[in-house]
Amino acid sequence: MTLLRDAYITGAGAFLPGAPISNDRIEDHIGRIHGRCSLLGRRALRWNGVRTRHYALDAAGRATDSNAGMCAKAVRAALDDAGLGHADLDYLAAATTQGDYLVPGHGVTVHGELGGGPIEVASFQSVCGSALMAAKAAWLNVRAGEHDVAVACAGEFSSRWFQPGFYEGTDLVDDKGRLAAEADFLRFTLSDGAGAIVVEPAPRPSGLSLRIEHIDVVSLAGAFEPCMWAGASRDDRCDAARGWSQAGPVAAHAAGSIALMQDFDLLKRVIRAWVGVYLKKVDEGRIVPDEVDWLLCHYSAQSLRDELMSLLDKTAGAIPPEKWFSNLDKVGNVGSASIWVMLDAFLKSGRLQPGQKVLCVVPESGRALAGFMMLEAV
Repeated sequence: MTLLRDAYITGAGAFLPGAPISNDRIEDHIGRIHGRCSLLGRRALRWNGVRTRHYALDAAGRATDSNAGMCAKAVRAALDDAGLGHADLDYLAAATTQGDYLVPGHGVTVHGELGGGPIEVASFQSVCGSALMAAKAAWLNVRAGEHDVAVACAGEFSSRWFQPGFYEGTDLVDDKGRLAAEADFLRFTLSDGAGAIVVEPAPRPSGLSLRIEHIDVVSLAGAFEPCMWAGASRDDRCDAARGWSQAGPVAAHAAGSIALMQDFDLLKRVIRAWVGVYLKKVDEGRIVPDEVDWLLCHYSAQSLRDELMSLLDKTAGAIPPEKWFSNLDKVGNVGSASIWVMLDAFLKSGRLQPGQKVLCVVPESGRALAGFMMLEAV
């Protein structure tokens, strides 16, 4: 019987397009619906606590990068951080909420941007949790001896969803020119960028590596309808057969089915479900909070972090706020890329010490999913 190998994160990289965009310049980049400033934008910004973010659009609405192109730049940065070159790459797992194409997949599109010879690829499409899906595939491939250098990357080009053309002339805009709150909040919440990690069967020769202890991804989709979605109207989101493809792209756009939407009432229930999954991991001994030195938890808003901490307060799963690390206020919510952009910033901060344990948590509102990754610095 073949023994499974240990696997280590030996490099991390990130790519954030353009200069940081401050709150007062958001609509200069994503545009104004019918030329009017959003009524909900300021409330969304107070809620999420983001001060700057990055867009792969210029002020004229022209794309400066593609999703796959940003991922390729993050992959190159991660390989360079690991002291490796493009030719060393054996396996590429790529994650995103929505790639540049409907077809082909994100993985081969990223490989096309990277160039180089034949490699094995895999594509993972969900929302934020797709990053850990890709990481688990890379980790298991290295553990099984299938590959010696694997990369998991994730990227988002969210701002292209938020341009006025996605909404104007649709049922999402009322007769006063106001965009539905389910869509408008997201325009001030999500941003663009990519991140990547390198996984190898041995730690790097010098400097710190992160041994991957385990990665768990738990879906609760059997208990919840979609909480964040695109491709269906609010009424049809639970029936995949009645999505955009059934109506056709023109009719679907007119009905507002192409836009990215969030059900905020359902999100309140999903938050508690995330906490329940985490506490079950604690009860099972899969996660031991007292052993966690650093918590990297992806969350879309500062207010969401506060609610999570409140729900965990005085439970066996509480982790003190001084152990939390986040760069949300500086880079925004980069969806699936957030956890790698955060990990890259954390590793470059110099805070990590040998022997410390790092818990990465990625809750996803798409259809109630939560992912956990436990790491040890060596």
